[in-house]
Amino acid sequence: MKPVILAGGSGSRLWPKSRAALPKQFLALTSDHTMLQETVSRLNGTDCENPIFICNEAHRFLVAEQLRVDNISHDGILLEPVGRNTAPAIALAALHATKNGEDPVLLVLAADHLIKNQPAFHQAIAKAEVLAESGCLVTFGIVPDQPHTGYGYIKAGEAKGSGFDVAEFVEKPDLQTAESYVSSGKYFWNSGMFMFKASRYIEELEKFNPEILSVCRKAIETEASDLDFIRVDAEIFALCPDDSIDYAVMERTNNAAMIPLNADWSDVGSWSSLWETSDKDSQGNVVVGDAILEGVNNSYVNAEQRLIAVIGLDDVVVVETKDAIMVAHKDQVQDIKKVVNRLKQEKRPEFEFHREVFRPWGSYDAIDKGQRFQVKRIKVKPGEKLSVQMHHHRAEHWVVVAGTAKVTLGEQTVLLTENESTYIPIGEIHSLENPGKIPLELIEVQSGTYLGEDDIVRFSDRYGRTKKEDGKQ
Repeated sequence: MKPVILAGGSGSRLWPKSRAALPKQFLALTSDHTMLQETVSRLNGTDCENPIFICNEAHRFLVAEQLRVDNISHDGILLEPVGRNTAPAIALAALHATKNGEDPVLLVLAADHLIKNQPAFHQAIAKAEVLAESGCLVTFGIVPDQPHTGYGYIKAGEAKGSGFDVAEFVEKPDLQTAESYVSSGKYFWNSGMFMFKASRYIEELEKFNPEILSVCRKAIETEASDLDFIRVDAEIFALCPDDSIDYAVMERTNNAAMIPLNADWSDVGSWSSLWETSDKDSQGNVVVGDAILEGVNNSYVNAEQRLIAVIGLDDVVVVETKDAIMVAHKDQVQDIKKVVNRLKQEKRPEFEFHREVFRPWGSYDAIDKGQRFQVKRIKVKPGEKLSVQMHHHRAEHWVVVAGTAKVTLGEQTVLLTENESTYIPIGEIHSLENPGKIPLELIEVQSGTYLGEDDIVRFSDRYGRTKKEDGKQ
């Protein structure tokens, strides 16, 4: 059995923590580990092979770094040049998994779900594997504990092995309909998790949506490995129809089966759902970080950088990051998406980036900015190097505060240690490297007429990045 972990998605409903460049699957929201890392760790104790990961190309270094930190082995990180929903993503994984004549059972999981009861999850996987081996396309139906209107539902049909035939998939209902579903005992939440043999998925996709399969086959014919990454043809894949596995296959096949899952599952789709699944104090509050609450009940407060004081409020969500604060009534958190859309329309950086931006070599934090200057705290991991580059409109001053910096300026290379500094004039070709065994930290002061991240000419880069996808390297 080979896990296929879908690590795409924007997670916009968990803004300001989750952003386009750092969506929720890469955040530690429910433990000290990120949701991606938790997804992999909960497979411990099952008879699984190394997983395949699928992610957006822009997030590839996040995936690779989080797998490295937890020492997670894998069979490749498949890169989607553009998002085309779950049906094409799973098609790429199935084609990749069968390229050497093998035909594994695929366990398709989202990287951003929470499952607290791992033994129950493992039992459901074992039951699903029996049905998958027999040729069924299995989905996992969550045993509902309330008439939720935010999930689609699956109606159970006749008993089939340890599960059921799927009678029908239904869209997100209104409250009255959801109540009737739950009281009937025949409906389950649609989890978005699946299991089937790779060949069976390919067969059913060819039957019901041959265009998706044809495009994916052509795109992956010339797959190329790049470090840990597997690239497909971007121009061909961009022609692929955008469709979910539910619409493309599961709602149309005659071989759909469902295994009930009662394992404290949540898709963590909003701040209110995160409140629901978290441990609460005697007033029903969930507090993360430095916060003082007075006369507050049934609320979620998450402080990242500063002290938050909340007084005399009930049923609220307060989330603070280095560059944004979000306050909402718990019943209105779905409208966060409207705020995110406005940020995107207004081309504000808070839509895409946090103040601290992560790169494969480390990170940079824009700690201050004025009309003609910008100050950043730069961290470079041991052994890593930024690209060889130059800028047309800005000069840079670097002050090392921890570690050792190997700095190349034109034809000269120097080593700088704590409290030493250097100056990079406008137009000077330069690079920065950490040759040491501990993280390098430095303060960078930029000055000039234009300080945008696109003012960069790159001459070489060990990570294979292009100018348009990255700024500070």
